[in-house]
Amino acid sequence: MKKVFAFFFSLLAFTAMAQQDKASRPSPPAQAKATVGSKTITIDYSQPAVKGRNVWDPAGKIAPYGQVWRTGANETTAIDFSDDVKLEGKDVPKGKYALFTIPGEKEWIIILNKTIKWGAFSYKQDEDVLRVTVPAKKAKSFTEKFTIDITPKGVVSLTWADATASFTVK
Repeated sequence: MKKVFAFFFSLLAFTAMAQQDKASRPSPPAQAKATVGSKTITIDYSQPAVKGRNVWDPAGKIAPYGQVWRTGANETTAIDFSDDVKLEGKDVPKGKYALFTIPGEKEWIIILNKTIKWGAFSYKQDEDVLRVTVPAKKAKSFTEKFTIDITPKGVVSLTWADATASFTVK
């Protein structure tokens, strides 16, 4: 009986440890980081994959056009500024924010929000620090995994499937 108990306890401990290994998730963690001038921008997010789905379709509920999206998968995407910045010309105090978006066929709304929690389930518009609208474009090539890039000039690009949207941080 003790051997059976020990086996099940070991199995339970192994399962718990495996679930905490974020790299083994279907949407693994990723980070985009760049220094723009003297300011550092860090974005922590998870990378969902298209996997043959129409990610923008409202019926699929992955990242539907016209609805708030956590801009990645798993935990809410977090963007951190080491100093005060201007995002698309609007002032943003240094700090860490949730990065939400509202994807659209022709434009995306970029949202910085005070609350960083799991997903977009607890999103509250009255906690927005900033909202800007940027054009959406057809990506140069198909991107299977959602990807965020930051150039040294502060252009942050969000690319997934056949779409890309960018905003500038200075």
